[in-house]
Amino acid sequence: MGKSAKTKAVSVVVPVYNSEDTLRQLAERLHAALPGFCAEFELILVNDGSRDKSWSVITDLERQFSWIRGVDLMRNYGQHNALLCGIRCARYEFTLTMDDDLQHPPEELHRLSDRMDATGCDVVYGTPQARTHGLLRNFASGLTKLALQSAMGLKNATMVSALRLFRTRLRDAFDQYSGSFVSIDALLAWGTTEFAAVDTRHEERSVGKSNYTVGRLITHALNLMTGFSVTPLKIASLIGLALAIFSGFVLVWVVGRYLLQGTPVPGFPFLASIIGIFSGAQLLALGVIGEYLARMHSRLMDRPSYAVRESRSATALPQVPKLAEAPQRMSGEASANLGGSD
Repeated sequence: MGKSAKTKAVSVVVPVYNSEDTLRQLAERLHAALPGFCAEFELILVNDGSRDKSWSVITDLERQFSWIRGVDLMRNYGQHNALLCGIRCARYEFTLTMDDDLQHPPEELHRLSDRMDATGCDVVYGTPQARTHGLLRNFASGLTKLALQSAMGLKNATMVSALRLFRTRLRDAFDQYSGSFVSIDALLAWGTTEFAAVDTRHEERSVGKSNYTVGRLITHALNLMTGFSVTPLKIASLIGLALAIFSGFVLVWVVGRYLLQGTPVPGFPFLASIIGIFSGAQLLALGVIGEYLARMHSRLMDRPSYAVRESRSATALPQVPKLAEAPQRMSGEASANLGGSD
């Protein structure tokens, strides 16, 4: 079983992109909600190359609240890359990730903590009770979750969402990961198979619009399948096997017709169709292999997951600290965690 609610120490990680209008409200609502289910907490805001004044708002909030820390990345790397940076900066025993647009109500966060206490699992997702996106967006999200199911090797990948509570020590399973493409959920599956979910409210976005378009979600799904799974290669192999069996039946038919009727199978359309089927299968297999070669090429270039321009914390960031070191780094900060700075 997990720790009781009031003994939890939680690091909240929020990737930020063009969210200057929601950050202050997010911080205020978290300041009111977090003391209800944890004794100590911090908020890590990772600015992922925002084009607005998000970083300026983060620095203002950090001066106002001692429990808020800011990290400014060199450019826009992507939501999961920014999350990876924030997770590696977390100092407390539990890490909670959420979006910056207030679609995840801070008042619902205690549900994840209660679920973890009840099940003793390592990861809890906040699954929306009702989705507020359009039909195409929901379809693309479903496709992404099917890709996650392949990458994670789990049957319950459909419960995955951006609202997560997990044990910080799980990051030890991917402390050496440095690829440019990141999927936090796939990386968490490297460290545990103990997942759970709880229904939470999912509110309408009040400011701006989502940066995850249908096209980006589909691309993300394809990247998941080729970056963390060999399923596409297995599918290509199965297609090749099925067509080989089909070609065997065609050969039997052609030879049998000639032996029984004394005439070959006539017609250019038949021949062209057969050639088209097999050429398409070959090109599909080559395309799948090419995607994996591209991933290997990207890994060999050793592109970083992110690079930090500035960190508004006295602690060196974004190293991958071991959990056992956390009490030494936190000793001088725990007393000021619940209040604002002077």
